[in-house]
Amino acid sequence: MEFGHVYTAMVTPFDEKGALHLKRLEELIDHLLANGTDALVVAGTTGESPTLSPSEKLELFQHCVDYVKKRVPVIAGTGSNDTKGSVELTEKAAALGVDGIMLVTPYYNKPSQKGLYEHFRTIASRTTLPVMLYNVPGRTALHMEAETVIALSKIKNITAVKESSGDLEHMAKLITETADDFILYTGDDGNTLPAMAIGARGVVSVASHIIGAEMQTMISHFLQGNVSEAAALHRQLLPTMQAMFSAPNPTCVKYALEARGIEVGGVRLPLVPLDEQQKKTIDAVLA
Repeated sequence: MEFGHVYTAMVTPFDEKGALHLKRLEELIDHLLANGTDALVVAGTTGESPTLSPSEKLELFQHCVDYVKKRVPVIAGTGSNDTKGSVELTEKAAALGVDGIMLVTPYYNKPSQKGLYEHFRTIASRTTLPVMLYNVPGRTALHMEAETVIALSKIKNITAVKESSGDLEHMAKLITETADDFILYTGDDGNTLPAMAIGARGVVSVASHIIGAEMQTMISHFLQGNVSEAAALHRQLLPTMQAMFSAPNPTCVKYALEARGIEVGGVRLPLVPLDEQQKKTIDAVLA
């Protein structure tokens, strides 16, 4: 799943009543493609996947595939804490023409590492698409240990991991002990440059909704050996990256997009809109 350096974990646009808004989705895709996104991750955490029904997810996948028309890859977030349900959604997403699958670690159930292995192995066995694992212990209360990822990386179509633990030592172990064609992306915007310095390929990003082109410039500097320039840009962008997570994601980035004139609507309960002080924090970095 080597589709570039900056994947955007895309928000899901809603209308004023909280229903999917496909015209806004098209406008958002246009914005992202014009501003440095190499691939779109649809119905992930930032897409408010826990509040999306299976039929809504499939509608999103279909519309993204049809509208993008292979300009960039479309990665479908089909993972959940129900293996059977994840298999069914993965098979349906594949039939719609998505380019890859992202599978989050099962939340709430808290399976063992063996259970994790069997969960991901089972889903991967039911598709030929490349699979990206997604480890995000801050949201799932479950950390996928390095040995589990290493074992899963030996399955042919499990080709990448989105690592959102923030643990650079853990990432280094994964990079060292998996094959060269197994790819690690950080899931934390602020870790993009540090993670790439130890061998990550890039980032599955939230902040790229707002600073995607700047993130691509930072990565380009790094890859060309202009480390001082990359580091300076990293420090410059860091406040924006941090501000996007100053309230539960994707509340901040949706507000920031609206402030930039890109209509994506609000968030679904149990998330709530930003209060006035939180809005001032976002306004300050946008200014």
